[in-house]
Amino acid sequence: MKLLFKILLPLLVLGTSCTKELVPVDYSEINPNIFPKSAADLEAMVNACYYPLRGAWFDGIFSTSERGVMYLSDATTEILHGKYGDQGLASLQNYRPTDAGFTRYYDDFYNKISRMTLTIDQIENSTVGDELKKKAIAEVRCARGLLAYTLFDLYGPLVIAPLDVLKSPLKEQPLERMPYADMVAYIEADLEAAALDLPMPQEAEYGRFNKALAKMINIRLQLHEKKWDKVKTLADEIIAYNAYTLDADYASIWNEDGAKASKEVIWSIPCDYNGTSENQWQLMVLPSNFSPKGGWGTISSTWWFYDRFEANDKRKKMLIAEYTGTDGIVYNRANPGNILDWGPIPLKISQDAERTTSLTTVDIVMYRYPDVLLSKAEAIANAGGAPTAEAMELVNIVRRRAGLLDKNVADYASLAAFNDLILLERSHEYWCENGQYRADLIRHGKFISRCQEVTGSAFTSPNKVVYPFSLSTVSEGKGKFIQNPGYN
Repeated sequence: MKLLFKILLPLLVLGTSCTKELVPVDYSEINPNIFPKSAADLEAMVNACYYPLRGAWFDGIFSTSERGVMYLSDATTEILHGKYGDQGLASLQNYRPTDAGFTRYYDDFYNKISRMTLTIDQIENSTVGDELKKKAIAEVRCARGLLAYTLFDLYGPLVIAPLDVLKSPLKEQPLERMPYADMVAYIEADLEAAALDLPMPQEAEYGRFNKALAKMINIRLQLHEKKWDKVKTLADEIIAYNAYTLDADYASIWNEDGAKASKEVIWSIPCDYNGTSENQWQLMVLPSNFSPKGGWGTISSTWWFYDRFEANDKRKKMLIAEYTGTDGIVYNRANPGNILDWGPIPLKISQDAERTTSLTTVDIVMYRYPDVLLSKAEAIANAGGAPTAEAMELVNIVRRRAGLLDKNVADYASLAAFNDLILLERSHEYWCENGQYRADLIRHGKFISRCQEVTGSAFTSPNKVVYPFSLSTVSEGKGKFIQNPGYN
């Protein structure tokens, strides 16, 4: 990869948190030899590292639009279905190196990892106190670990520029992608270091990183690698914080102030009307004739997904299978029009019908405590080669909140049967959150076959478990940067 950098501090953000008060400030002309000197300087630098992790259409990787990870990731599964555009390509798993909607996550965000590396170096060499440094570096390393894991999950190993290369910006140095094991170790090291110095969940400011989040992302990494003992250890550590419990009402988590009031949200992205961080989900999924306030209707769920829910599952109610349009027509499965033909409306969020713009102030929920419980259940069963009563109880804790009866371990005696149950519960619990179900299907070896079963796609193939890199990215690597298999 061509690394011709201008050593500029990134777009920095000032404010008391990564929340609604953020105002972008450009520090590109500040001499790094005299910056930072104060707690305010550090906070500006740290907030800049939250910036790419927000929900903005133009430059936020967790946008709830077609430019965000969740939208396209879930569209590659039975959870979402698109009939056109990038979402249509995702549903058929028909993405190629010329499809910018799939290559852009790497092209637009991998250099943010380098900026975070430079930020850590500047903080380490600053004149502020050691305690301030420690806290700031922990947040930056958590941000870098989260971004690196997100891109690694989508593409496989990345180019990770060493600090000495970043400090020689005028010297062109094509770099190779990091070896697989080194990539995993790099992400793991960031998350472990962050977890040591981040605040406890009970002490962290809403919207900022905490110890549990760093360990939750690490759980996702260890699930990716099927390191079951590590998954269980991390889950037990989060449980031991005694910071989380399941909310009684599942749907309330996605009310206007639901995430902030929740006892199970590990991390969410605060949103506002000013575009600091945007939530566009109603705009994306509500059809134009939806009353009282419609959207663009860019994507739907699938009836295949809907039919897999038990009839009384409370999580199913947020999939809108019938509504009366502003034209007076009742739309449902029997009379779908061109809206419900593939599936129901996936409105996993308050309608916020009184919102003043096409955006909403409902925060973007990213990680929740049920993920800890189901991850631990999967780890227990797979580490031991068979489900146990403890593993099934963890599943049942999540099911009870959904209004469902307990499952009996005797009915899922084989590991394969239990893993199918886990996969099903994960899809029903986490649909339209952070897009993690794509990785769940891949881990369980069902990503390609599920696409074929649901859509009949002739375009999918085993190489589609990772996205392609753009042609320009490969070309700039001057022979050192190798495209993912199957995309040449």
